[in-house]
Amino acid sequence: MFVLLANSALLHLGEAPEAAAGAPPVDPPQARFTIDLLRLLKEKTEGNRTPAESRLLEGILYDLQMRFVRSLRRG
Repeated sequence: MFVLLANSALLHLGEAPEAAAGAPPVDPPQARFTIDLLRLLKEKTEGNRTPAESRLLEGILYDLQMRFVRSLRRG
């Protein structure tokens, strides 16, 4: 599920491979919502994830947050 949500956020940031193929326009508010949803899932699943799942989620969140900030700076 984490990867599915990450792909959604990438799409809304205009950074998914599908974005070049006529996907919907960049939508930062929707990207932020998806990132916030991943943060909520992280909080609510604390203690119930495997170490590998935790590492994956941490990596996904870090990457998406950095991409989001870069997209805001680009305007």
